Amino acid sequence: MVQTQDRPKSSAQETKEGLTTVKNNSPISDTRPWGSFTVLEEGKGYKIKRIEVKPGHRLSLQMHHHRSEHWIVVSGTAKVICGDQEILLCTNQSTYVPACTAHRLENSGVIPLILIEVQNGEYLGEDDIIRFQDDYARTDSK
Repeated sequence: MVQTQDRPKSSAQETKEGLTTVKNNSPISDTRPWGSFTVLEEGKGYKIKRIEVKPGHRLSLQMHHHRSEHWIVVSGTAKVICGDQEILLCTNQSTYVPACTAHRLENSGVIPLILIEVQNGEYLGEDDIIRFQDDYARTDSK
């Protein structure tokens, strides 16, 4: 895996969505109010991300029409809402989020939550998101 800080800044480009891409097909990274993510690999029907959630922060309560997600906790503790279930996941535990299911990821701990997300589906764009509730008042499809 190539670490983003090792790349020269002159090769980076910012897209319309605010994602940082690198000309040599290196990982795409983005900072969000809750933390950050890096796309590690992407191919037909799948995308693999490293997600970091800051302590005390959470992602929006959301749903995707075209993709399912598998979450594997690398470090920290994840509070997960998936449909009508709420579970806690620790290091080396995982869960599955089916397409068209409301879900939320939260770091209620004191250290950064790091997880690997594997997306599967016919369309994996960042705009396939329906937000039901968001701590950061985001209403667009970013």
